[in-house]
Amino acid sequence: MELDDCHTHTFYSDGKASVEDNVSRACELGLTTICITDHLTLPHEIDPACEVSVPEADLPAYAADIEAARARHPEVDVVFGFECDYYPGCADNVIRWTHGATFRLGSVHMVDMRWIDDLSDLSFWEERGVDAVWEGYFRLWGQACHSGLFDSMAHPDLVSLLGRYPSGDAMQRLYAQAARDAAAAGVRVEINTAGSIKPVGRFYPHPELLSLFHEAGVPITVGSDAHVMTRVGENIDQAYALAAAAGYRNIDVPTAAGGWRSVSIA
Repeated sequence: MELDDCHTHTFYSDGKASVEDNVSRACELGLTTICITDHLTLPHEIDPACEVSVPEADLPAYAADIEAARARHPEVDVVFGFECDYYPGCADNVIRWTHGATFRLGSVHMVDMRWIDDLSDLSFWEERGVDAVWEGYFRLWGQACHSGLFDSMAHPDLVSLLGRYPSGDAMQRLYAQAARDAAAAGVRVEINTAGSIKPVGRFYPHPELLSLFHEAGVPITVGSDAHVMTRVGENIDQAYALAAAAGYRNIDVPTAAGGWRSVSIA
């Protein structure tokens, strides 16, 4: 069975490895596809020091490094992509700064322009409360799906990373709405293996949400979200098994040429 990693990061954003490091690791593992998906450039007011996103001035070098790695390693399909944060008014920025890329992962990391996944600062969670953060997250997540900007939505329930869940039946209600949003928008969603090293201790999305996506006919991509070279390709086989348990028989994989392949996992 072929393995494909459709979500990795390099030092161009908040990763540690070079593009060449990640691609070389993919070759060592025998991956068929590796997507380089650094965090897309963010406006100065969101990321003033470019701590988590590719600086605009580095976009040409980022693209050139991916092209060079592709030329050096014809044995693996190296896809030029970005993970693009969704925030109100982002459309023009996303379109402009992803020029030339063939794969756009959408994601939500901010609610009311406050980061929800910064484990060093949980003040927003304490101020708003779990219920409000979950509601705000999935409201934006639905808007991102319907924006038409993205090929797949990364780590669909990233809001669960702390292992904190909303009260009552809110989780089930929000998960059901997320499945409806993705299906109605015709966007793919991602199984992301990086949740296993977060406090939540499991892949994204929750198995219940993954089953709802399958029931709604939502296609999936799979990625490690690697921020270091040694995590490239990590647990992709386990993600395939999780997808199969939810009823999936195929995953979608982008190509460097800009198309898509359907890969059997069962």
